[in-house]
Amino acid sequence: LHVRAMTAPNAAGERFLGAGDFLWMSDIAAVLRDGPLATRLPRFRLPNWLVRVAAVFDGVLRGRLFELDKERRVDNGKARELLGWNPRPVADSIVDCAESLVAAGVLKPA
Repeated sequence: LHVRAMTAPNAAGERFLGAGDFLWMSDIAAVLRDGPLATRLPRFRLPNWLVRVAAVFDGVLRGRLFELDKERRVDNGKARELLGWNPRPVADSIVDCAESLVAAGVLKPA
């Protein structure tokens, strides 16, 4: 997308969003359930009220409370139309990211 945005004459002065579909964390976990991290993934969604209670004791969690139940949907239509760009399937990106973290030793497979 970056190369297309820099080289396409009709892209001059335009801004493009290079984002795919929005997924909740539970959706991401569902994608990863077939991979090497499957047994390390939660199988249930923590209710928001319990997250708020836990945030009282956890500053990092407290700092993320504003994200609860917020969907961050974006429109990449301009990049698709003007540049002919299509994002990779989001599931492929998630799996590739997890596999690279395992390969780098950042995450241990189950």
